[in-house]
Amino acid sequence: MTSDNSFRAIMRRMPLMTERDLRAAIVQELDGERRLMVLERLHQRYCKLRAERERQALLDPKGENRDF
Repeated sequence: MTSDNSFRAIMRRMPLMTERDLRAAIVQELDGERRLMVLERLHQRYCKLRAERERQALLDPKGENRDF
């Protein structure tokens, strides 16, 4: 089964993607079609998730999750 990599299909999957998934999708897009809008949206989502993770690490009262 082939995966649908149309813009709409990627946008439907994006909310469920992890940071790792998004990085892989960015690399795949760079190696493939290099669609500017797809790259921008993937990067925006990736940055949002990364910022949320880093913010949680900074605000961790016990200081146990400082891996940013």
